[in-house]
Parts: sequence; C-alpha cells; structure tokens
Amino acid sequence: MTESLSGHTRRGAVIVPAYNEAGVIQRTLVPLGPPAAEGYFELVVVCNGCTDDTAAIARRIPGARVVELAEGSKPAALNIGDQVASLWPRLYLDADIRISAAAVLDVLDRLARGDVLAARPPFRYDFGGADPLVCSYYRARQRIRRKPVLWGAGVYALTEAGHSRFGSFPNLIGDDLFVDEQFDPDEKAVVDTEPAVVKTPNDITSLLAILRRSRRGTAEARPGVGSAGGTGTATALAVLRSVHGPKSAADTLAYIAFALAARWGARRRTVGWERDESSRSLG
Repeated sequence: MTESLSGHTRRGAVIVPAYNEAGVIQRTLVPLGPPAAEGYFELVVVCNGCTDDTAAIARRIPGARVVELAEGSKPAALNIGDQVASLWPRLYLDADIRISAAAVLDVLDRLARGDVLAARPPFRYDFGGADPLVCSYYRARQRIRRKPVLWGAGVYALTEAGHSRFGSFPNLIGDDLFVDEQFDPDEKAVVDTEPAVVKTPNDITSLLAILRRSRRGTAEARPGVGSAGGTGTATALAVLRSVHGPKSAADTLAYIAFALAARWGARRRTVGWERDESSRSLG
C-alpha cells in the first residue's frame, strides 16, 4: 500500500548500500520507490560486490536509481552514492532496515531546519522468529536509556555541512559510529517519527557474529580504547540498573553472557565480513 504524502518535492536523498541483499532489498525499497518516483526524494541503491539478484530486484522498484560496483565495500558504496545523489540532506539506510517514506521525510525535514547537522529516526527491534536467548539479549538492550546517538539503528542522515566534517566515508567497519563521533550532542537529534524496524538475528551464532563485528568496529573508531570499547562497563551497569524482576534479570544475564562472548571472540583475527544471514531469508 502506497503512503499518502504531502508537501514539496526534492527534499533530500536516500542512499542504500547493498551487498547480496536479494532476500530483503524489495521489502526495504517498496515503501520508498513510489515517493521517489514522485520526486519527494532521490533513491540511490549502490550494489557493491553482489553475486546475487540484488541489483535486478532493485531495478524493478520505480524511482530507484541502481549503481553497481564490483568491489564489496560499504564505505565505497556510500561514497559512490554521494557522487550520484544531488540533493541534501541525505539519509543513509542499511538495506535490511525497514522505514516508511513518511519517517524518511520527517528526518530530512528536521535537518532542513538547520539547527542540527545529523539525525535519525527512533527504532524498534523485530524479534519475530528469533531464538529465546536472542530475544532476551535484545529485550535487555532496549531497556538501556541512551543519549541521542546515530549508531545502532541502521539509518542516519546528514546535512551537507555535517557531511563536510569528514568529506568521504573512511574504510572502517562501523560507519555509523564514525559519523556519530563527528558531532557534539547538541548537533544531532533523534526525530519524533515512526520508528525504523531493525530485524534481530534469528539464532545465537548470527547474533555473536554481528556483536563481534560491532566490537571490531568500535576498536577501529576508538583505537585508544581497544576492542572492549569505552562504554562497556557503563553499559553493563545500565543494564543491571534496569532489572525490575525475575524476567528482566534473566534477560540481563543473557545480555552480559553474549557481551562477554563477543568481547572474547573479537580478539581473534577474522578474515571477511561477519554479518547476520539468519534474518535475510527470501520472502
């Protein structure tokens, strides 16, 4: 069902880097294609290193401009997307994140006001089909009260002035963490709009894979801190303070166990890109 939108057109751009996302790319793009075709925003999909049908599926979406790169590199895809897009502000969206066109426009419009340089929508976790221990981890995680940050939602947006803080995306694992650290708290905002939907991994192996990758990304962005990250203790304390009964206590134990396992696993040298494949099934 196409959303009913109003207001002026050419309000910004959406850039979607995609690596072998045939199982989810249609779900992500379908809500955004018609508004893009109507001119509300540009929609640029950068398929990088794909060996599946991601590009072919994306090209079937009206309004989507699809670019293909031989190299499998998210930073390269983001930079190419910036070269192709012409409008500002720009929203950078992971290919497995669901967001409505109305939420996209709310974020772009918030940045157009000019009082902040970076923003994102709120987000919620979709636990559907996940292992009970994975659900426990994410229930504990979502209880943590965080200051406004750009990372973790799979979507963030920048003004042209905000983007000029770094010029181009560096070759780092955690682009969202890198971008977040370019701005002071009063320069970024979480917009009051419909939340984006983050699909959790379905199984323990996949959860550990993305947690290890996250820790390596933190170590890259904060080299003086190390793979454990600078906020590990503070986060653990925040989770413990959120306990309010037996169920939340069990969730907290699962959270801490996964965090410790990921911390240990991140110390091992890994070849290749670790990601969750369990939630990327066709359909």
